[in-house]
Amino acid sequence: MSYQSLLQLNTIFISIFIESFPFILLGVLISGIIQMFVSEEMIAKVLPKNRFLSVLFSIGLGILFLACECGIVPITRRLIAKGVPLPSAIAFMLSSPILNPIVLFSTYIAFGNSWKMVIYRGGIALLVVLIVAYLISLQFKTSQLREENDSHTHQHAHEHHEHTFKEKLVGMFKHSIDELFSVGKLLIIGSLIAAGIQTYLNTSLLYSVGQGKVSGNLIMMGLSYVMSLCSQADAFVASSFRSTFHASSLVSFLVFGAMLDIKNTIMLLGTFKAKFVLYLVIYIFLSVLGLTLLLTF
Repeated sequence: MSYQSLLQLNTIFISIFIESFPFILLGVLISGIIQMFVSEEMIAKVLPKNRFLSVLFSIGLGILFLACECGIVPITRRLIAKGVPLPSAIAFMLSSPILNPIVLFSTYIAFGNSWKMVIYRGGIALLVVLIVAYLISLQFKTSQLREENDSHTHQHAHEHHEHTFKEKLVGMFKHSIDELFSVGKLLIIGSLIAAGIQTYLNTSLLYSVGQGKVSGNLIMMGLSYVMSLCSQADAFVASSFRSTFHASSLVSFLVFGAMLDIKNTIMLLGTFKAKFVLYLVIYIFLSVLGLTLLLTF
């Protein structure tokens, strides 16, 4: 392990962390607002009773949140704790980092003011969200939050009924700070792992085996997972691979990486039960791979 490689690891780690931290900060602030100012009754009023409409409503809500795949995790946890059904919350979590206007616009700019990649990315992402939400609704009937999160929820379940506005405001910042320390350490661990893999992984070998129709998609999905880019910037990286990989591989990079990467997987494992995270990863992986291969064939 040379000094040069350690320097590169440190640079990549700082880059990933600084890129992600503002969105984590925004996420925990929104989480604090939901905890102290949004009641279960308010959610019940606005959320459609129909399961499919509830998922569509959550996707629409997710589009309005300018969050990355890490910053959206604490918001999702708080929504589930407040009574949002698991499939709807997952639809919200998966759609926000990839279907929000900033991400789609950056994709448009990155690919030379072309709508083609925007349509591919947005359309396939929407289908993936619907498929994953449907599969989750069939398999899991409870919140799937880790036990410590559930107990934390019970402890604060009725705080918004018992305090004045000033006390709620103080409680919001206290909750946000607690949440920041909780998810911040997971972000550091995930960023360090991602930086280590990027530093010591032989990417030239990946390129050499990534020219096949299936292998190209798999390689680009793997790269997006390892590189752990924020979705606001990943399109510019993907566009640099245009001469090396075909369009469906680029789309798989853009869709999979915006939904799953190393750092947000670590955060998901700190939020949800391990079995649920495993199935979530499998469903996203198979959905993205299957739908992007349709572009190839």
